[in-house]
Amino acid sequence: MKTLIKNGRIVTAVDDYRGDILVDGELITLLGKNLDISADLVIDAKDKLVIPGGIDPHTHLDMPFGSTVSADDFQTGTAAAACGGTTTIIDFAIQTKGSSMLAALDTWHKKAQGKASIDYSFHMAVTDLSKPEYLEEMNHLMKHDGVTSFKLFMAYPGSLMVDDACIFKAMSVAGRHGGLVSIHAENGLVITELVANALAAGNKAPEFHALTRPDAAEAEAVGRSIAIAQMAGTPVYIVHTSCYDSLTKVSAARAAGIPVMAETCPQYLFLDSSYYSKDDFAAAKYVATPPLREKWNQEKLWEGLRMNDLQVVATDHCPFNFVGQKELGRNDFTKIPNGMPGIENRMSLVYNGGVTGGRISVNRFVEITSTAAAKIFGLFPRKGTIAAGSDADLVIFDPKKKMTISASTHHMNVDYNCYEGMEVEGVVETVLSRGRVVVNNGNYVGSSGSGQFLNRLTAEFR
Repeated sequence: MKTLIKNGRIVTAVDDYRGDILVDGELITLLGKNLDISADLVIDAKDKLVIPGGIDPHTHLDMPFGSTVSADDFQTGTAAAACGGTTTIIDFAIQTKGSSMLAALDTWHKKAQGKASIDYSFHMAVTDLSKPEYLEEMNHLMKHDGVTSFKLFMAYPGSLMVDDACIFKAMSVAGRHGGLVSIHAENGLVITELVANALAAGNKAPEFHALTRPDAAEAEAVGRSIAIAQMAGTPVYIVHTSCYDSLTKVSAARAAGIPVMAETCPQYLFLDSSYYSKDDFAAAKYVATPPLREKWNQEKLWEGLRMNDLQVVATDHCPFNFVGQKELGRNDFTKIPNGMPGIENRMSLVYNGGVTGGRISVNRFVEITSTAAAKIFGLFPRKGTIAAGSDADLVIFDPKKKMTISASTHHMNVDYNCYEGMEVEGVVETVLSRGRVVVNNGNYVGSSGSGQFLNRLTAEFR
């Protein structure tokens, strides 16, 4: 099938021009002006932006957490992502302590099989390197399974947390083969003590989730992970940077020539710790890790995005319903499932806050929502740009249209929206995933199972 997109303002991380795009099958085959070519489908993109499909490299679909599981699976989560202009996600397969990483990958392949409506890949969350064969499995994943990035946790002792020696070993193995280690940076042992002190004092409300996970606990772990990466001689990627204290560690390291990359998330750009003051347990909706920070951090994070100390805006989409899931911690904040929804709202939020808000250029918007992630995680130039030979992952985006975000209209399988009532300027109109229209005039028209698993190449330092 041939699709011709005409009269659009074509924007990539480096380009900004008006023209036409010819899609033949799954690929972009021709760019030009006033293309006069017969096509099965012609889309007029006059007065619209045409941008590369968004890439969200941090999602948690169908993820177990304690006694429950995240509310979006690969069917609902990828449909919601598409409606928000994201055409590729990288989710996390999680190794169970004492079990094989290859078994974990098989489990997550089964979770996604026949459900994903956009393309996807996996990071491997490493929780155990106690056996030599686990290190060999990392090598196998990079060479044979297209999984070239690994996540390690410095938080959640007893379940996900690993020690510094494990981090060093993982970084050393990944670095030798061009892989990349990403770090959940929080001082888990100190946080455990702070939590115990809060509970002993009878402080069990949701706000104490944030109060027991201070900025310093994150910043300390960021600094420590950078030091370990230096010793291992490998780059490191810091996930969900939430505060200025952490950003200063990243900025200083990059200024010193240390290969550190980092992401932030919409919740840290648009929400703040005042949400933990909500009554009637509603604060539980905003319990995530790291927690929301004081509002003044937001402009510092925007500056980090503008100056390229932060390269990516991901979502850390990990949704739990308020009713029946978040409520598990009504009498004890430690039992509230950690995570917030946002996979559908990322592109509009960042455009509105960034481009409309005058903080970043439209090219930088494309870079932090698509291109940088494609390059860092081994998907470029197949993904993350508009070029002949690239996958036809394209978003027709109306930069002037306004929309009010609401759970009543979103496609995520969760009973609330963190950004409820926020008005954004900049709305997704039509989305193509490898040449297939999956969103048409704002309506989801995709099909479960049409998304493909992506074997990724090795990382590129940004």
